Amino acid sequence: MDRPIRVLVGKVGLDGHDRGVKVVASALRDAGMEVIYTGLHQTPENVVRAAVEEDVEVVAISILSGAHMTLFPRLLELLRENGRDDILLCGGGIIPEKDRLALEKIGVGALFGPGTDTTEIVSYLEEEVKKRRAR
Repeated sequence: MDRPIRVLVGKVGLDGHDRGVKVVASALRDAGMEVIYTGLHQTPENVVRAAVEEDVEVVAISILSGAHMTLFPRLLELLRENGRDDILLCGGGIIPEKDRLALEKIGVGALFGPGTDTTEIVSYLEEEVKKRRAR
């Protein structure tokens, strides 16, 4: 790629478990991506504001609280309201298969579960951003 992929990584809501998201952020940096980590307890509004200000291509959210069916749709809505529906919204956490399929149906990208090899996440982001840049 001609320029690094810019990724905003965040924890939305009350979920305070950040070990996994920090491991993923490090793996993305090691793969040459520019990573902005918003930290714990962010609101969807804060995440989208930061994504727009930082001009990222990807927003990757870690959710372990069970609020994924509320938070991912809200993030998509805010990205669209801000004219940034070009940003890939993806993430990970403990998300049941039926919910994952419902979220993908409304436009959320891949959702990775606990124990996913970070090389799989890196490969997905590289391929997806490459496709989006070619549009």
